[in-house]
Amino acid sequence: MEEQKNKKKRIGRIIGVVCGVIAFFLVKQFVFAPESFYEAMQHAVDELNKSCPMMVDEQTRLDNAEALSDDVFQYNYTIVSLVKDSVNIKAFEDGMKPIILNDVKTKPALKIYRDNKVTMTYLYKDKNGVFITKIAISPDLYSDSK
Repeated sequence: MEEQKNKKKRIGRIIGVVCGVIAFFLVKQFVFAPESFYEAMQHAVDELNKSCPMMVDEQTRLDNAEALSDDVFQYNYTIVSLVKDSVNIKAFEDGMKPIILNDVKTKPALKIYRDNKVTMTYLYKDKNGVFITKIAISPDLYSDSK
């Protein structure tokens, strides 16, 4: 009988320790969890958007940025002196894509996005807010293997 009581106590202790360990990891995961990369991107968006809109050159205004998902970060621009009908979209894309790609590959501030394989998108509108084009720079374009 005494042996049964000791056995129940040991089982109770083991269950208590297991529950304690599980509770510790759950609390650690849900209460003290590091922020997700999406949350980190959202914080970056919030900080950047405090400065928007801002002119990046004489023709281009950064209106805002968006974290569209865990792996897509988008800049939204307006070309302040153009209307869509006057833009050769193919020539615009052909001229902008190499510049953007080089920035994504080389700018130290974008390293965290490269490390996390984020697709960087650049959406352009004309001075009237009409969509012109969207240029996407995916990880396969900027990775070292290229």
